[in-house]
Amino acid sequence: MSDRKIRVLFVCVENSNRSQMAQAFAVMYGGDAVEALSAGSRPSGKVNPKAVAAMAEFGYDLTAHASKGLGDFNGTEIDAAVTMGCGDACPLVKAKYRYDWQIPDPREMPPEEFRKVRDLIGGKVRALLGELGVDSRIV
Repeated sequence: MSDRKIRVLFVCVENSNRSQMAQAFAVMYGGDAVEALSAGSRPSGKVNPKAVAAMAEFGYDLTAHASKGLGDFNGTEIDAAVTMGCGDACPLVKAKYRYDWQIPDPREMPPEEFRKVRDLIGGKVRALLGELGVDSRIV
């Protein structure tokens, strides 16, 4: 692996749940080897408190994150753009690789179901980092 950070952008509609958790896992697992970003096509302007609570169980503070718009990344060169199964295509994002993960929106799910989605995202992020040549840290 080179000294250059791998840039990964995670996208969902509101940028309040799935993409925020994916960004957090990429930071946790990729460390200094990854620049993890997230955005939404119609950002809600806030991170869901359920996502904050779910990631706090792993010691990650999502309260430092903000819900951002996809337009912030138009023309940005990204190694991998990952949509979360929400129909967003991100055509203006210049990505070497594109992935579409079919992940259910956990927004209205009870905590135990929300955690299952969180764990699914964590596993997919770890696998993606491996595919991109990043040695995942054990967290």
